[in-house]
Amino acid sequence: MHRTHTAGELRSSDVGKKVTLSGWVQTTRDFGGMTFIDLRDRYGITQLSFNEELNNALNEKARKLGREYVIKVGGEVIERSNKNPNIPTGDIEIRVEHLEVLNESKLPPFTIEDETDGGEEIRLKYRYLDLRRSPIQQKVILRHRLNKAIRNYLDENGFTEVETPYLIKSTPEGARDFVVPSRLNENEYYALPQSPQTFKQLLMVGGLDKYYQVVKCFRDEDFRADRQPEFTQIDCEMSFVERDDVLSTFEGMIRAAFKDSKNIELGEIPKLTYAEAIRRFGSDKPDMRFAMELVDMDVVCKGKGFGVFDQADKVLSICVKGGSSYTRKELDALTDWVKRPQIGAKGLIYCRINEDGSYKSSVDKFFDQDALAAWADATKAESGDIILVLSGDESKVYKQMNELRLHVADQRGLRSGGDFKAVWVVDFPLLERDEESGQWHAMHHPFTSPKPEDLQLMESDPAAVRANAYDLAINGMEVGGGSIRIHDRELQQKMFKLLGFSRDEAQKQFGFLMDAFEYGAPPHGGIAFGLDRLAAILAGTDSIRDVIAFPKNNMGRDIMIDAPSELNEEQKKELGL
Repeated sequence: MHRTHTAGELRSSDVGKKVTLSGWVQTTRDFGGMTFIDLRDRYGITQLSFNEELNNALNEKARKLGREYVIKVGGEVIERSNKNPNIPTGDIEIRVEHLEVLNESKLPPFTIEDETDGGEEIRLKYRYLDLRRSPIQQKVILRHRLNKAIRNYLDENGFTEVETPYLIKSTPEGARDFVVPSRLNENEYYALPQSPQTFKQLLMVGGLDKYYQVVKCFRDEDFRADRQPEFTQIDCEMSFVERDDVLSTFEGMIRAAFKDSKNIELGEIPKLTYAEAIRRFGSDKPDMRFAMELVDMDVVCKGKGFGVFDQADKVLSICVKGGSSYTRKELDALTDWVKRPQIGAKGLIYCRINEDGSYKSSVDKFFDQDALAAWADATKAESGDIILVLSGDESKVYKQMNELRLHVADQRGLRSGGDFKAVWVVDFPLLERDEESGQWHAMHHPFTSPKPEDLQLMESDPAAVRANAYDLAINGMEVGGGSIRIHDRELQQKMFKLLGFSRDEAQKQFGFLMDAFEYGAPPHGGIAFGLDRLAAILAGTDSIRDVIAFPKNNMGRDIMIDAPSELNEEQKKELGL
């Protein structure tokens, strides 16, 4: 056999055993008469020792081994004279009695160790080598455990896994589709699914009651660290449910997944309305690991003769605990940061609360000590704190203050460590209006039901209609979202009309779903979670590429296999391209 044990399991209790190990050569240390090799496999590292006094030929053979050679060794487990407390096998080593080279290796283009000298592009090009590194392997294994925990929970709660098609019809909603030409249907195209949304609704019409699927989805959109052209969803739907039924079921799933995959107790998950989340945090996916909530400063800042505030739609602030220690240089850097085009603020106002209880602001000319005391009362600021203030258009300043809040929290180490805080955000607006065209768009998707109490507003005041929708955010990242669906043809038709679809267009694009609603569609709702994002949060990484075995780069390319690539002329001709 190639091995009796892995390179990570032998301990002091195994001393005296004859064992066989196989794996990769990580490092070789040549001391002339003695050679030591670190043998690595997925399970760990074991030190091998070769002694010329015992077997000179074997020692000479070991000295010639290169990094990443695949070898098989046999020998006796002995106690190490110089123990290594940094690895589980650090108390023992293998005194090698026979050595077989299973495969030689070229010198790898980067160091295959926990800390590597390889940049991301070179590691993506040689991803099969990067996968040998323990940090990457552990993230992939964590993803497996998370996936397993989710499947177990859903199975125990009566969900049935159903596979839905990958070759479907292109629709005009959401991001751009990836399209696939059909050889047998000239000039016609399939689309790869952005989600299985309509199919899972049809499964509810079909009486499946509880459905789930761990499914690949595809979106042709610009890429960031938390996006890939193909990604994995945990897609779920339930019949005869209302909002809180869905939230209760999947709050249980998330808590079980965190507990089973990484022994993390997530606890009860609070709910915020969309309006409250924006008002308190400036974001519909607030990071709840720290306070520093937004404070409306209109009452204490306007009407004092300072035009920047008086002419603004909204004045907002945050109180930074201990922030009076900011130097003038650091405050200037913060000001420059919020004025970047990505943030778009015109400037930053501040007020220090000195240790003696006095105030020093950047607008002392307009606000005396009594006026600044009102700022401190409004923000509950104390000695040693600093108040940071932004003003401007209400549609922009909440987002700007959210970005500043997160930036300051990063600077002060409030978003690091193993703390996990989740929050449900509910009661989103059903629609949002495109500023240029004036066209209404669905904030989630066109199959989301309005809240029943807002139905009468759909024609008279569409902007006021709230969606029966919900998102789950963890540590400031959206990890899941869903809604109670429309299950009535007439209401769905009304929704399509609001979104600018003619009756014929709606029938052409979604007629199959509309027709299904005429055959006894049950009330239903569901949710989809991003498996990649959940795994990234649990792994403590900002990039979902780290938890995907073979990811694309930030241009959507697989540089390992060189995809996308051109088709040859014969293929193009067959496809009518």
